[in-house]
Amino acid sequence: MDLDIRRVIKSIPKDHGPETLAELTTPWGEALGDKAVAYASNPRPLMARESWQTLDGWWECAFVSCAKASVDWQTATAPESFGLRIRVPFSPEAALSGVKRQLQPTELLWYRRSFATPDLPARGVCILHLDGVDYACAVYVNGSKVAEHEGAYLPFEADITHLLRDDEEDNVIEVCVYDPSETGTQLRGKQRLKRGGMWYTAQSGIWQSVWLEVVPRTHVEDLLVEPDAEDGSVLVSVRASGIAMLSVELRDGDALIAQGIQSRRVGGRMELRLQVKNHRLWSPDDPYLYDLHINYGDDVIDSYFAFRTVSVETDEQGVVRFCLNHRPLFVRGLLDQGYWPDGLLTAPCEEAMSFDLRAALRAGFNLVRKHIKVESPRFYALCDQMGVLVLQDMPSGGDIPSDRWSRDLPTLVRRSWHSQRDDNERGYTRLGSTDETYRDEWTRTCEDVIGRLSAHPCVVGWVLFNESWGQFDSAAAAQLAADLDPTRPVVAASGWYDQGVGDIRGIHNYFRGMHMFADPYAAQGEKPSRIQMVTEFGGLTWREAEHSQLDHTYGYAGFETKDAWRAALNEILSQMDALEAEGLSGYVYTQLTDVEEETNGLLTYDRRVDKLEE
Repeated sequence: MDLDIRRVIKSIPKDHGPETLAELTTPWGEALGDKAVAYASNPRPLMARESWQTLDGWWECAFVSCAKASVDWQTATAPESFGLRIRVPFSPEAALSGVKRQLQPTELLWYRRSFATPDLPARGVCILHLDGVDYACAVYVNGSKVAEHEGAYLPFEADITHLLRDDEEDNVIEVCVYDPSETGTQLRGKQRLKRGGMWYTAQSGIWQSVWLEVVPRTHVEDLLVEPDAEDGSVLVSVRASGIAMLSVELRDGDALIAQGIQSRRVGGRMELRLQVKNHRLWSPDDPYLYDLHINYGDDVIDSYFAFRTVSVETDEQGVVRFCLNHRPLFVRGLLDQGYWPDGLLTAPCEEAMSFDLRAALRAGFNLVRKHIKVESPRFYALCDQMGVLVLQDMPSGGDIPSDRWSRDLPTLVRRSWHSQRDDNERGYTRLGSTDETYRDEWTRTCEDVIGRLSAHPCVVGWVLFNESWGQFDSAAAAQLAADLDPTRPVVAASGWYDQGVGDIRGIHNYFRGMHMFADPYAAQGEKPSRIQMVTEFGGLTWREAEHSQLDHTYGYAGFETKDAWRAALNEILSQMDALEAEGLSGYVYTQLTDVEEETNGLLTYDRRVDKLEE
C-alpha cells in the first residue's frame, strides 16, 4: 500500500479551541507606519493613463447591524456618524487597516471619504474605479448611488462626471459592504470566520485600490493586444466611445520600431496590425517586453506586450509535454496563497510582492500557482517583468458539503480520484455546488478573469477547480476556458475527481511516494494524451518560533531540526525532478510562505526569514 498513514494522521486538523494569532508584521508593513498610501504604481499597467488619482489612504468607517443575513441596497442608509478610520485598500480585519475587527454576516460596513474635483478638460469624463470589494457593495457619490456590485475578485467602475461639484466644496464617496463569508455560497477562497488548519482568517470590505481616472469624452473603453509569436506581428484592437483616429507606436526600449494609423471601424472595433522584424521571444530566462504607445484622439494610453507561445506538444518519445515557445519546459512551481500577516489578502506594497517572487526565483523555481485567488494587476505586471510563470486558479466557493466522505475519500483511496461525476444533482450535492446562483457567479468570474489576465505573458495556464471545492460541470467549464482562450492549457480539476478533460492532468500527492500515476483516461497500451503534472505536493513543515503566529503548527510532516527539514525538502524535490524522464512535465510544491497555522513555507509568514538561507 503506497500510503503513508502516519502523515495522513498528522494532517488531520485539530480543534484548538478559541485562540488568538500573535501579531506579526512584514518589513514593508512596519515601514508604512501611519502613512496614508501604500501603493504608488499605476493600478492598471496594461492600460495606463497619466491622468489617474489614487483614493487609497485613510477613510472613515462604521459597522452597522443588519436585520438579516442579506442586504437591500434600496433601504440601506448611511450612519449619522463614522467613528473609525480605516486605511484603504486593507480590509478591516487586517492590522494595516488600523481597525482589526471582523465584519460579521449580520453587519454592514460603511466607508466614507471626501475628495476634490479633479481637473477636467473640456468634455472630459471622470471614472471611479474600485478594483476589489469583498463581497457585495453599493457605491454613492454625493448622496447618489452610482453602482451596485457583487463579486470579491472582479473590478468595476462608474462614470461620476455628472455628480461632481464644480465649486470649492469637496465631493463625498460612500461605500456600503456586505460579506456573508462561509455562511453564503459566493466565491471566497480559503477564508473562514472560524479559521484553523488550511482555512485562513476571513476578510471583507475594500481590499484592492480605489482610484479616479480622467479621460476625454471620446476615449478607449476596451483595449486588446494580441501578439503572434509565429510571424512577429501584433494586433491592437480598441472599442471606444466616439469617433477618432487610432495611432499606435511600438517601441523596443527607446527605439521606435513600428507605427501605424487607422480610422476605419470593423464590427464596432478599430484594429491595427503592426509587424516586428526579428522579434524577441519572452521566457523566464529573457522576460522581454515591448512597449506600446496608443493615441485615440486626445486619449493617450501606454501598454506593453510580449511574444511567446504556450502549447501542448509531443516529444520524440511520444510524451505529451508543456512547451514554451515550442520547447519543452519542465515546470518547477510553488503554491502561492497570497496572504500576509498584516494585510491578509492585500500585500503591503509593490515591493512586498516583488520580494516573494524574487525568493521563488532565487530558490530555483520558475512558476507560482496563484492559489484560489486573483491578484492585483500590479502582481501580474511584476511577473511579466521578472519572468515568473503563473498558473492561475479560479476562486472557489459554494456550499460546505454535508457529505465530508466525498472530500476525504481521495486522501485514503487512490481509485476514488476519478469516481465522482460532477455533472448531475448528486455530484452537485456531494461537491458543494447545489446553488445555481453560485454556479452562475463562478462562470461569470471565470469569463472575467480569463478576459482580464489573458494579455499577461506570465500567465501560462488556468486551474478551474481545486480538490472538488464547489466543482461542477468541469467538462463544460474546460470547454468554456478553451473557447475564451485557446492559447493556454487548462487544468479542469486539480487534485481529484478528474473527468478526463482539459489539457493538464493535475495530481495532488501529499501522502504517497514520488512516482508517476497512470492516467485512467489514457487508452490501454498508449501514453496519456494530456500533460502530466503534480499540481500540489510536499507541505513539509518547519516552524520558526519567533516568526509564527501560534505555538503549534498544521502540516503534513514535521522535523526536529532545520537541517533535517532542508535535507527532506531537497530529497523530495530531487525525486520529482527525476520524474521528468518518466513523462512528468512539472510540479507545484506546497508552498512559498507560511500562512497562520501552516508553517510549510520556504519563507516565514512575516517574510523575515528565508528558511533555505542561513
